[in-house]
Amino acid sequence: MLAYTPGVSQRPRASLGRVLDDLGSTLLELVAGDVGQPEAISALAIFDPLDEPVLAPRSLVLGVGVDPAAGTLAPLLRSLGGHATVGLVVRAPVALTPEVRAAVEESGVALIGLRRGATWAQLTALIRTMLSEGDIGVIGHESLGGLPSGDLFAVANAVAALLDAPITIEDRSSRVLAFSGRQDEADPSRVETVIGRQVPERYANRLTELGVFRDLYRYQTPVVVRPQDLGYDETTVQRVAIAVRAGDEVLGSIWAAMDGEVDGERTQALLDASKLVALHLLRLRAGADVQRRLRTDLIGTVLEGGAGARDALARLGLSARRLVIVSAALLTGDDHAHSDLERLADALSVHLSATVPSSAVAAVGGTVYGLLPVVVTAGSPEQRAARLAADFVDRVDGNLHAIVAVAPAGSDISAIVHGKAQADRVLRVMREGHTSLRVARLDDVQTLALVLELRDLAAARGERPGGAIARLMEYDERNNAGLVETLEAWLDALGDVTKAASDLFIHPNTLRYRLRRVTEVGEIDLTDPEQRFAAMLHLRILAPR
Repeated sequence: MLAYTPGVSQRPRASLGRVLDDLGSTLLELVAGDVGQPEAISALAIFDPLDEPVLAPRSLVLGVGVDPAAGTLAPLLRSLGGHATVGLVVRAPVALTPEVRAAVEESGVALIGLRRGATWAQLTALIRTMLSEGDIGVIGHESLGGLPSGDLFAVANAVAALLDAPITIEDRSSRVLAFSGRQDEADPSRVETVIGRQVPERYANRLTELGVFRDLYRYQTPVVVRPQDLGYDETTVQRVAIAVRAGDEVLGSIWAAMDGEVDGERTQALLDASKLVALHLLRLRAGADVQRRLRTDLIGTVLEGGAGARDALARLGLSARRLVIVSAALLTGDDHAHSDLERLADALSVHLSATVPSSAVAAVGGTVYGLLPVVVTAGSPEQRAARLAADFVDRVDGNLHAIVAVAPAGSDISAIVHGKAQADRVLRVMREGHTSLRVARLDDVQTLALVLELRDLAAARGERPGGAIARLMEYDERNNAGLVETLEAWLDALGDVTKAASDLFIHPNTLRYRLRRVTEVGEIDLTDPEQRFAAMLHLRILAPR
């Protein structure tokens, strides 16, 4: 059982009833059970039949892969009832048999169906958003415009009531940040947008062609988009949009699905709503920035291992835990590009927290570091972390060309600092292109790491190639003879003339001639293993390619 537990907040989390109110009809349907309890959902968990369940009280469980028709639903409900679980979500349709109904009543676990067309990833992202609302270091109860600070779903429902129309709140990239209820009153294109949490590309492109986004961000007044302008059968209800601004900055937009004329009253309502949404978006952004900086400072303090490291570890909730260090970087581009690093850190944080909720991730000095608690005693924690990292690299490969290093687990500050140093050594090997691995541990690249460190030592001492290699380099410089690269290719091929010649794109007889020149000019005996080894070291350390 994999669980996600949000951090502590002063404002109560969403109850099961509110989740159904906000996401129901579009994504979820209540099959059976009581959802009127006011207590908040404490955690989100993904059911895994092969893993021992570890559930916080009042968890909401996602039954990914659970077949409602397989006869296992009733026993699962009774089992979850023993953990004080509030609800179980399974893929619809769900047949409410007498046995299942009895299990719901006996366990007290509400049974909910996830509608066809919606994905588990979408549902997880939506519920995580609702559970994490307010997790931004707010002290005490805060409200903006009479609504809980940063609660975009509450804002969306309030605006929808004001306009008497279903609405979405979107960012500059047309990603859906929150949506109101009553989305089923709109049309199939709106349902598709809500389920995907993103305006479909074909609609976004058409809106761009029509100049809708240009007008939306240029003017203070609402923009009307008629269905016939879009030209899609799935769009049957008029859209009215208005930009959400903070001064000159456009934060996003509000999109209402409503027919009829946009008169003065509706225009004023949209303007008022945009100001309210702007306050909440600014509050969320400010809180997220504060939280990000605090987490970065705490993780940086832990990794440095100074006097405040133990206290920082305690504030992260990781005291007395055995930790694996996971570090990530971008293989291409500028690792210090702030936006890319934040994207990488956020993606890694989401990926790790889905499996180990208490993990902590932050970008520190151009590298993303993760502190991953060991939760499974069986097997190697480093291998488990490496599998998680490999899955992460595969998932983000289309957007972020990431590399990840995994260091050994440790339970004290000195071990964490040592693990960080090991991870840095591994990342350097991958960053400089000395291995094709995208996920590695020190065991995988230790020789390459040592060679790089020997190069650093030689450079610090100002050492230069000597002996045979120096003579060959001097001869090549004068005559452009390619003797050094010939020797290097022959050594790399372990004396295989045919392979070395192929690597250099020359005839084998040409290679043999060059090798004779190598022995004459360099005064080296290639039949002597000690001289061959010395030449290899010189080429790798003092005269690297």
